[in-house]
Order: sequence, then structure tokens, then C-alpha cells
Amino acid sequence: MKVHILDDWFDTLRHLPSFTKLALHEVTVWTDHVTDTKLLAQRLQTAEALVLFRERTAITAPLLAKLPNLRLISQRSVYPHVDVAACSAHDVLLCSNLHNDGHSVAAAELTWTLVLSCARQIIAQNISLKAGHWQMGVGQTVAGRVLGLYGYGRIARAVAAYARAFGMQVVWWASDEGRARALADGESVAESRAVFFSSADFISLHVRLKPTTRGIITQDDLLGMKPTASF
Repeated sequence: MKVHILDDWFDTLRHLPSFTKLALHEVTVWTDHVTDTKLLAQRLQTAEALVLFRERTAITAPLLAKLPNLRLISQRSVYPHVDVAACSAHDVLLCSNLHNDGHSVAAAELTWTLVLSCARQIIAQNISLKAGHWQMGVGQTVAGRVLGLYGYGRIARAVAAYARAFGMQVVWWASDEGRARALADGESVAESRAVFFSSADFISLHVRLKPTTRGIITQDDLLGMKPTASF
């Protein structure tokens, strides 16, 4: 099978042990990011299977129409960038690990690491120590503070669990649908967007970057935060 892998920017897949499973296939790895449909169609003309490594390339109906050999698309998580109806129309099987929470857990753990790092000034203290200075403070505790989570997906909900384990209060903001789901789950949703930004000591953004969400955090939002808050 002719397999094309898109958006492996750092050429990492070739060096993973699991890459050997593709030894019986003809594999092409693309390390750049291309958005032009015509160029993509030229590149993928022979592709029978397509692996979307970073979920950044839009798989549209016009593109699929130019890929007569394509039979399978594989990727991680959800797929708002893939025209699912067009895949069905062209008999292209779409697969994902949507119900595998491994990546969600990893992202949530990294997020929580960053929250603690901000609270305890880990990076600043590390730089200061390497410069020959002893610590000038220990930062702030997170217990009793407010964590604002923007977006109500699996990763954000996992971060909320970590925050509560550390004694934090959690307040939410999201799309209309997300806020409705949060309320249905008994979560604390801010009265307004302004209240969300003004009440949180830490804010973590959990919204997929796409054309409709680009620039979703405005200057007014940031200016409305506490002077001591971390984003």
C-alpha cells in the first residue's frame, strides 16, 4: 500500500520503533505544511492511505475528488478539518483514536505542569540559580486559587480534576454548547465572559485552533484579568 504521512515537521516518525510496522508498504513522509489544494493533489496522487500527523491539513471535497486511489485516512482524535461526508461519498474510510485518551492525558499533564511552573516560578528561579543567585521567593500556592478553563473538552476536564486535587476552585467558559454541557454536568460556569477573565488567578485555553477560533482571546479579555494572574 502507498502510504503518505503529512505534516511530520521534525521527521520524527521514521525514528519511532512503531514505524517498522510500515516496512511492507511504500511510505512517503512530508515534513512541510502545504495548504494549496492543487499542490496537495499532485503530491498525493498515488496515495492509497493518508496519515494526518498533526491534524493541520484540511481534507476537503475538492481535494478528495482529485485522489482516486485514496481508500483510508488515519489520524488522532477528532476531525473538524476533514470533510466526513465527502469521505463517505468517495468510499474513503476515516479512522481515528477518538476514544483513546492517551493524548488527552498527556496534554492535561503538560498543562498542569505549566500551571505549577507559573505558580512556583520554576523557570525564573532556575535562571536565577544558574546565574549564581539564591531563590528570592517561592512563588504562590495554588490551593484556594481560581483556575479558569476556557473550553469544555476532554483535556480541560482532566485538568480540572488535577486542579481540584490541589485544592483549587474551577470556573468555566466555552462556546454556548460547551457552557450548556458544563452546566448539565454541575460545573461552575462564569456569569459572563468578563467575569470569567476577571475572577481567575490562572487561565488555561483548551480550544482547537481553526479559522473560527483564531483570535478568540481579545485584548480586552487580557486587560480584564487580574494583574497577578497567569495565562
